Amino acid sequence: MTIHRIRLLGDPVLRARCETIARPKSTAVRVIADDLRETLRDWQSRFGSGRAIAAPQIGAPVRIVQVEMDRPWTLINPEIVDIGTEDFTVWDDCFSFPNLLVRVQRACHIRVRYEDLKGEVQEIDLERDMAELLQHEIDHLDGVLAVDRACGSDPFCLREEWNRLYTASDRYGEPEQRSEQVPTPLSAPL
Repeated sequence: MTIHRIRLLGDPVLRARCETIARPKSTAVRVIADDLRETLRDWQSRFGSGRAIAAPQIGAPVRIVQVEMDRPWTLINPEIVDIGTEDFTVWDDCFSFPNLLVRVQRACHIRVRYEDLKGEVQEIDLERDMAELLQHEIDHLDGVLAVDRACGSDPFCLREEWNRLYTASDRYGEPEQRSEQVPTPLSAPL
């Protein structure tokens, strides 16, 4: 297992549509899943955050997402097969632009179909924060980043300023500010 350098905004591998995996039970897929898990766990131990990572973020242009919360969860060839009509706003963050948060709209409910490491097809309904998380990661597999989905007025905020003004529970919707100061508007990050 290898801990990889996470690819940052501007790296072309983040903009490529990832290849579908034909053999989910292969050793090569297991190696990528293990590397994703170790890279994510390393990030979590160093920074205390991070719930999931997509294969292109470690330079592998294939359709794998690794979630690491209460248990490891590998999704191979994930796709959204149903999406709810109700949306919500979230301040999204990403390993690929760690100093920036982006306000985006996400669906409150999605159904995801994927293959597991045994090659078995699974479907799961996800709500709110898990729905947002998987929409973000599946976007990575399509070469779409949160900065591409920025919405609202002043949709970009530097992490340092956001941390000063808001609490972690303010990530969803329009947060109440800790102080009377408002975030300094940023232009697009590129």
